Amino acid sequence: MKKTKIIYWVSTVMFSLFMAATAVPDVLMSPDAVKFMHQLGYPDYFTSFIGVAKLLGAVALVIPSYYRIKEWAYAGLFFDLVGAVYSVGCSMGIDLSMLFMVLPFTLGTLSYLYYHKLYGKGQ
Repeated sequence: MKKTKIIYWVSTVMFSLFMAATAVPDVLMSPDAVKFMHQLGYPDYFTSFIGVAKLLGAVALVIPSYYRIKEWAYAGLFFDLVGAVYSVGCSMGIDLSMLFMVLPFTLGTLSYLYYHKLYGKGQ
């Protein structure tokens, strides 16, 4: 049980930190974030919206209990990652730098799987 908890918390904290770190520039509407989102074809209001949504999702994952909210947070954050890869692939093309996205997908998957190992379904 101890190994399961360690894997769960390490992967969850790292995944949440990654998602929060990518959310803060969007929430603050940093020039780089706005420029990048414009390159993908998204308007300014979407940049701040997706940033707030990612930040709330990242926080929801590290708060104990609220099991149903965590399920929604995992789903939303995975949709964000899939959407990001798809958007970049469609607008800028696919290249080797996109392999970096394996890291957040792996951390999120580990976090989700070990979350269910620890707390089970239907809690």
